[in-house]
Amino acid sequence: MDSSKAFRLDGKVAIVTGGGGGIGSASAAVLAGAGARVVVADLDLDKAEEVAKQITGDGGEAAARAVDVTDPAALRALVDWTAAEFGRLDVLHNNAGIMIRTQLLDVSPEEFERILSVNMKSILYGTQAAAPVMRPGSSIVNTLSSIIDYSTVGTGSYAASKKAGEALTRTFAIELGPRGIRVNAVAPGWTESGITRGKHINEAGEFNQQSFDDVAGKMAATSPLGTIVEAIDSAYAVLYLAADASRYVTGHVVRVNGGSSMA
Repeated sequence: MDSSKAFRLDGKVAIVTGGGGGIGSASAAVLAGAGARVVVADLDLDKAEEVAKQITGDGGEAAARAVDVTDPAALRALVDWTAAEFGRLDVLHNNAGIMIRTQLLDVSPEEFERILSVNMKSILYGTQAAAPVMRPGSSIVNTLSSIIDYSTVGTGSYAASKKAGEALTRTFAIELGPRGIRVNAVAPGWTESGITRGKHINEAGEFNQQSFDDVAGKMAATSPLGTIVEAIDSAYAVLYLAADASRYVTGHVVRVNGGSSMA
């Protein structure tokens, strides 16, 4: 048996939300590299188009679409367009996410609703839209965070949204299992991305590289491997969960964090 075929996605179609960002763009590129036709979906269409262009330039097949993952109708329209354009949908990577750094005592109703909508409700709405058109053998992969295993001051609302996403992942795995659809998640550790870099940009829009490097060094020290996560590390985990290599894996969270939380 050629084991490499278990990681191929030839003939399959995938949607990656938040596809214009770090983990999303890496995931889209890796899925396309494995043979999937990929729809790169992002609120920022320019970023999505840039990623799709890079994929096609590397010999893959990709299309860009704008989507607001907090809008159930927009996600249904994205799925409908994908099914009409490509004739099927086999992989959904619910990846879009944001972080709002506010202590829970100070977080406003608007902030809390926003982070829940982008990080948690989008998993619900995206899966509700995709599941009806997915066939047995399809896969849904949600992006969570290592913060499901701990919390820090100022990230309580983010942790709550990601922990709720874990509950949705496991429950959808139970509900969709009889249809032959697997539902899993990746929980990346601290990764260089727009979210983590944004914390080190001042009011003038200047990026503080030294401040960023200091935090990266501290986060690397929490892993037995002594390094931080790269977006490609999470993307490879997404490929495993999307492919037949994980055909009997569902309701599972792959912690891509270098062992910083061993749960």
